[in-house]
Amino acid sequence: MTYDDSFLKSVLQRTRVIAVVGVSMNPVRPSYYVARYLGLKGYRVIPVNPGHAGKILFGETVRGDLSEIDVPVDMVDIFRRSEAVPPIVKAALDQFPDLKTIWMQIGVEHAEAAAMAQARGVDVIMNRCPKIEYQRLFGELRMGGFATGVISSKL
Repeated sequence: MTYDDSFLKSVLQRTRVIAVVGVSMNPVRPSYYVARYLGLKGYRVIPVNPGHAGKILFGETVRGDLSEIDVPVDMVDIFRRSEAVPPIVKAALDQFPDLKTIWMQIGVEHAEAAAMAQARGVDVIMNRCPKIEYQRLFGELRMGGFATGVISSKL
């Protein structure tokens, strides 16, 4: 997948609320530190993971499902395997009439689910990470692209 930098930048600039599906409570997991980073950049991050529903993460209650979110969401960021994407996209489209973006993380792609979202006027980004793209496009990219301060090689 190739995306124009101006398109990616506009998506990141217009987004305010992100539902992160598949977020982990484990601070060394990519879904945790990507969600944490996005929250530190001013986005409202709503964590979604049925295994952790009801717990608090980044000041938000973890939702078990997208249907439990009662505020408008601009972007749904998917940290699940590609085969799990279609029902997530369908649920997102049903739950959020003003949804602007479906973002599938690195290694996650599903052409049919993407087409379903695009048919509803929703932008789709696949096989990319919003954290890495944010750092790259806004001049914050450091070695490896993961300058979160969470993981360190220092003893």
